[in-house]
Amino acid sequence: MNPYLVFFLSWLVPGLGHLLQKRRLKAAVFFLSIVILLALGILMQGKFYNTAVMHPLLLLGFAADLGNGLLYFLVKFLGLASGTIAAPTFHYGTAYMATAGLLNYLIALNAFDVAKGRKE
Repeated sequence: MNPYLVFFLSWLVPGLGHLLQKRRLKAAVFFLSIVILLALGILMQGKFYNTAVMHPLLLLGFAADLGNGLLYFLVKFLGLASGTIAAPTFHYGTAYMATAGLLNYLIALNAFDVAKGRKE
């Protein structure tokens, strides 16, 4: 299978790249990890970073959130990541959501390496 396609699909749906490579347990663990982190971030009333303010650090946060793939667009579409800055857990929730995206990038890179034959 094309490693670049595996990377893209793994980014799009967390764990899909591993599932396509017959690594079902890893795929399930990775998918659940991302979904749980994202759900906890939403429950803590976190917010996705946006590009309204073109500050470099905020753009890095936006890139981290975008790492959630289709889940990012689903959560945005449903309006679940609007956040409440007055909530005491707001910053933790925002960090959880960004961490989920960064973790998904690492998972996609791992799937890419496995497809390339660099890892088992």
